Amino acid sequence: MQTFASPTQPPTESTPGEDGAPNGLSPRLEVKTPAYRRYVGAYGLAYLGIALLWGAVLSILLPLQVQGIEATRVLGPDVNLDALNALETKVETGELVPTAEQSGQLDLLAQFNSARASSLSLVTSVGVLLSMILQPIIGALSDRTRSRWGRRAPYVASGAIGGAAAMCLMPVASNIALLVIVWSLLQLFGNLAQGPLIATVADRVPQERLGTVSAIGGLITYGAAIFGAVVAGVLFNMVGLASYYPFAIALVMLALMFPLIARDHSSVGSQFPPLRLTSLLASFVSALRDRDYRWAWASKVLLWAGLGISGTYGIYMLQSYIHPSLPTSQAAQIAPLLQIVALPGTLIAMAVVGRLSDRLRRRKPFVIAAAAVVAVGFLVPWVWPSLPAMFIQAALSGIGLGAFLVVDQALFIDLLPDPTAAGRDLGMSGLGQNLGQAVGPLIAGLVVTVSAGAYGPVWPAGFIIVLLAALLVLPIRRVR
Repeated sequence: MQTFASPTQPPTESTPGEDGAPNGLSPRLEVKTPAYRRYVGAYGLAYLGIALLWGAVLSILLPLQVQGIEATRVLGPDVNLDALNALETKVETGELVPTAEQSGQLDLLAQFNSARASSLSLVTSVGVLLSMILQPIIGALSDRTRSRWGRRAPYVASGAIGGAAAMCLMPVASNIALLVIVWSLLQLFGNLAQGPLIATVADRVPQERLGTVSAIGGLITYGAAIFGAVVAGVLFNMVGLASYYPFAIALVMLALMFPLIARDHSSVGSQFPPLRLTSLLASFVSALRDRDYRWAWASKVLLWAGLGISGTYGIYMLQSYIHPSLPTSQAAQIAPLLQIVALPGTLIAMAVVGRLSDRLRRRKPFVIAAAAVVAVGFLVPWVWPSLPAMFIQAALSGIGLGAFLVVDQALFIDLLPDPTAAGRDLGMSGLGQNLGQAVGPLIAGLVVTVSAGAYGPVWPAGFIIVLLAALLVLPIRRVR
C-alpha cells in the first residue's frame, strides 16, 4: 500500500488575516459545532476518494496493465499466459517432460517474467521518487497560497480534477514509457490533493482532537486501500482497463466535497515570507546530522524497502510462483484478500504494542521484534510456495507492520533533534519511508532479472534487508 504525507513547514512570520487568525488561517474549529462536523465529514470523504485511487491502482490495475503490455511485447498478442504458467507448473513438478517447442515457450515465459518485474519496478519507483521531490515543495507552496478559498482548498480541488483526468489516460498508455509519464502525472495530482488536505488537520482541528482526526485518516487509508483493491479486481475481470474510470469519477465527486462543504476563510490579504527552495530542501535533511536519528532513519528505509520487495509482485506471485498457479482472473480476485488477512493483525498489533511500549517506556525492542516478525514471514512462501503460505506471510507482515508503525512514530518523536522543528524532521522520516518504497521494487526487479525470471529469490532478499533494518536500531543510544 502506498500513502503520502505533506510535511508542512509553517511560515516563520505571522501576519493577521481578515478574520484575525495568523496568516489568514481560519481559527481552529470548536468541537461539537456544525462547522467541525462538516469539516470532519468532508475531510473523510476527500481522503476516501484519494485512498481508493491508490488501493485500486497500486495493488491491481497497474500490475495487470504492465503485465498486459509486456505479454504483448514479449510473448505476442495470441499467447495464453495462463496456459504457459500451467505448463511451467507441470514441468517443475515433474508431471510433464517438455518438448523442444514447449521448452522454447518456457524460455519466452522466463523472459516475460523478468520484463514484467523490471517494468513494474520502474513504473512504481519513478512514481515514489517523484513523490519524495514533490512533498516538501507542494507543502511549502500551500503554506503561502493566497486565494479567497483559503490556502489549501485550491490544491485539493485542482489535484482531484487533474488526478481524475490522468486516471482516464491510464488505459490508453500502450507502452511502458508512456505509462511512466501518465502514472507520474497521476502521482503529481494525487500529491497535489492529498498533501494540503492533510495539512488542514493542523490548521483547523483543535489540539485535543488531532489524534482522533488523524486516526480517521489512517483507518480510511487502510480500509479504502483494501476495498479499492477488491473492487478493482472484480471490475478488471468484467471490463478490463476501463476499471480506471469509476475510480476517477469517485475521486472527483468525493474530493470536491471538501472545498464545497468545509469552506476555509480567505487568505487573499495574507503576507508570507518569500520561499527559497534551496533553503527549504536543505532544512529537511538537517535531522540526519544527528547520530541516533540517522540510525533510526536508515532502519526505516530498509524496512520499507523489504516490504516493497515482497509486496510489489503479490499478484505475479499468485500467477507464476505458487503451486498450483492461479489464472489471471482468479489472481486478481485473490490478491486483495491477502490485504484483508493482514488487517486484523495490524489493528491488534497497533492497539497492543503502542500501549505496551508507552507503559514500559521502551521502543527499540518493539521495533526489532516487529522487523523480525516481518522477516520470518518472508521465509514461509520461500520454503513452501503455495497459496496458504502467501496468506500466512500476509498475516505475519500485518502483525509486524502494525507494531512497527506505532512504535516507529514514537521512536522518531523521542529522537527529534529539534523539538521546535518537529514538522520538518518528522517530514524527513516520511521521506525515509518513501525512499524505501522506491528502492524496494528496484531491488526486487534486479533480483528477478538476475534469477532469469524466477520470483522465489525475492523472499530471501527481503528477509535479509528487513533483518538488517532490525539490527540498525541497536546502536541508538538516547532511546531504550
